Parts: sequence; C-alpha cells; structure tokens
Amino acid sequence: MNLHQFRFVQEAVRRNLNLTETAKALHTSQPGISKAILELEEELGVDIFARHGKRIRRVTEPGQLVLKSIELIMREVANLKRIGDEFSKQDAGTLSIATTHSQARYFLPEPVAQLRRRFPKVQVVLHQGTPADVARMLLDDVAEIGLATESLTEVEGLVSLPCYQWQHVIVVPAQHPLAQVERVTMDQLAAEPLVTYHPTFSGRSRLDAAFARARLKPNIALEAIDADVIKTYVRLGMGVGVVSELAVRDDPPGGDLVSHPAGHLFGPNTSRVAFKRGAYLRLFVYAFSELLSDRLTRPLIERAMSGHGEADYTL
Repeated sequence: MNLHQFRFVQEAVRRNLNLTETAKALHTSQPGISKAILELEEELGVDIFARHGKRIRRVTEPGQLVLKSIELIMREVANLKRIGDEFSKQDAGTLSIATTHSQARYFLPEPVAQLRRRFPKVQVVLHQGTPADVARMLLDDVAEIGLATESLTEVEGLVSLPCYQWQHVIVVPAQHPLAQVERVTMDQLAAEPLVTYHPTFSGRSRLDAAFARARLKPNIALEAIDADVIKTYVRLGMGVGVVSELAVRDDPPGGDLVSHPAGHLFGPNTSRVAFKRGAYLRLFVYAFSELLSDRLTRPLIERAMSGHGEADYTL
C-alpha cells in the first residue's frame, strides 16, 4: 500500500464517489484510480467501496474504518511536511489563510502586515470563500488557519476559538428618514427594503432569527457577500443596508452614508479562528494567531488542540 492509494480513496469520498471528478481533481486517469483502489482493497482483504457493476455506490462498514485510518495517516504526512519546513527554513515558508471576504477586506490587513514585518520571509496566501468553504479548506489542508463568523463551531475535525466580537450596523443615505433616528426598531426595519449579506455570511443568521422572534418578515431587496457592494446599492436607493461595523469603521464622518449601531436588534456576533484538529502548527502560525487576538496565546491554542480548554475559552 502507498500514499497514492490513500489519496485516491480520500479524494473519491470527497467527490461523492465520482471517480471521473476524482481523476480531474488529482490530474490523473480514472482507470488508474480504479486500479489503485482495487489493489489496496485486495491487499487489505476488505472492500472499501460497495459497487454495482463498475460504479461505486457507497462506503462499506470496514471501508468507514479504513477511511478513518487514512485520514490519520494523511494528516500526519501533512504534519511531517510542516515540521520539515519549520526546522529547515526556521522563519520562512507559506502561511495559507482561509477566510471570508469581509474578514479579508476589513479585519486581516493589519495583522497580515504585522506578520510580514516580523517574518519577512513568510509568504501569505489568502483563500476567500463561504464559511463552509473555509472549513473545507482547513480539513483538506489547503489552509492552516481559518477565520469566519458562521459555521466553524459545527464542523467535526476542527478546533475553533473565539477571536473577536462585533455587531451589525444599519446604513442609510444621509437624506433617508432613518438617518435621523438614533435607535432604529425592528418594525421600522421591516417596513423598509433591506440590502444585506447572503444567508451564509457575516452573521446573517442573527438577522433572520431576530425577525423571526419579532414575528416580522424582512423585505430583502438584495443580498451580497461584500459589504462594499451592499453600501454601493444603498447609495443608489435600493434600500436600507445592514452590514458589519467593520465595514463602516473607516468611513469619513459627514459622508453620504449614515450608520447606526444595531447590536440592540441582532445581538453580538463572534468571529472565530479555526485549525484542523491534530495539525502541527508552525511558529509563525502561533505568532499570527496572537496578532489576531492577544488572548489567542500559544499555550491556549495548544491546550485546545490537545482537546482541553476549547469549550472553556470565551470572550
């Protein structure tokens, strides 16, 4: 047995047992993958997959156990590479960060710049996507550290810790009637067309939950993943914007948009940092975590990664 066989099995499961898609993802041939998996099954003496003719239909019971072992092996292979990188290059390497657009645009620039000043030989790669994409990139070893507001606490195989809290703000043109209202109500919002985040981004679930509790139905005029896009459509009169407070932090006072805090309506949101459970974290990963929050110390992260202290840490 070899690592190629393990990688083929692992990727086949990720691709919903579609060997054609598996071959494309791994830049190889479908017959080669089929042959390698059959050879592994023959060597192990069990069927990893149940088949109908030549098509794979499902993972067998022993196959589930094989998959767990393969996950452990591939995780440790990735760890070996990171250990080698750290001790051969010391303060050099690549830090891959998986995050959402809002985090990349509004929160990460300063910590990334500080990291580069401290570790000038470290290349930073930002992978942007939905919170679900962030979780998948961590599990697939595409990224070493992830940052998002939604989803990260729900994914098996990840360790996540709270990073910082934020609230939504309501954004309207300066001439809008709500611009003069200091404390906007749910009834007032329900009467307006809203321009806000897509349901999978930036605490949108809290907005939906708040309207549901108030037994009101929001009039969503436009959804987007980018707060700058939301603000652009607010300027055009499409509706009242609801965005992260980070998105208006640098807006000049007296500008064409007016923002009001909305924490009293939707509550606080917590953005979380996540790592793949059991992964080996290099020195500059710990350093970057501390730049994100001074409470994310190396001892805290090490305790969480070992299965202790993760649930006890709160902001």
